[in-house]
Amino acid sequence: MTVTDDSAPTTDTPTLRVEIWSDVVCPWCYIGKRRFERAATGLDGEIDLDVVYRPYQLDPTASPGKSGPVFDAYARKFGGPEQARAIIDRVTDAAAGEGLGFRMERALRANTLLAHRLLWWAEQPESGLDQVALKERLLQAYFVDGLDIGLPETLADCAAELGADREQVLGFLASDAGRSEVAEYLEQAADHGISAVPTFVIDGRWAIPGAQDTETFVNVLRRLAETQIAERAAVGAAAPDAGTCDDDACDI
Repeated sequence: MTVTDDSAPTTDTPTLRVEIWSDVVCPWCYIGKRRFERAATGLDGEIDLDVVYRPYQLDPTASPGKSGPVFDAYARKFGGPEQARAIIDRVTDAAAGEGLGFRMERALRANTLLAHRLLWWAEQPESGLDQVALKERLLQAYFVDGLDIGLPETLADCAAELGADREQVLGFLASDAGRSEVAEYLEQAADHGISAVPTFVIDGRWAIPGAQDTETFVNVLRRLAETQIAERAAVGAAAPDAGTCDDDACDI
């Protein structure tokens, strides 16, 4: 994945800002992350992608500090054990197709607000963290390792693996830092009409909903890059409709 830095991109290379609205307990967000990253790798050198993750909570009512088996949560939400098993089998198979070894029998459903605050902090230069790498670690912690990502200690351990100071992370999570900013982003999701994740918002103007297949990501990103190039050549010209996509996503 090409992520822009402080150096100016070449004038011939379009740069697309990609805000990915997702939750760390959303299986399609992990699957979509893999598919999007494969597309980004295929477009390396053709399009510069400035990627950042934005918060979304599938279950904002989950009790902070408490967790339970994801199977039980799915059974309550989707109408019983049979439906829960079918959904878990489906996402596990889809994940395996992307090289992800989900172990949903270990997953602990928890409130994700602390995780989103930590991801917000990782976006800040002073954190010293790579936000994309932290997102990956938290998804792995939930879907593969069976860790309780609702606990500050778990989050601090994950961040420390990536080079952060564990005590500094715990101090941040115990403070109010990032609360208002994360709340504002959650409101933005509602204002933008985002009701399912993952949703990939490009340059604040186009949205790609769901865990699209890699080819779809490539095609849409290329089309949006071509739109940007055309706009550069004719400032003020109306941008063509980027189109819409539908695929698997997690909703409230």
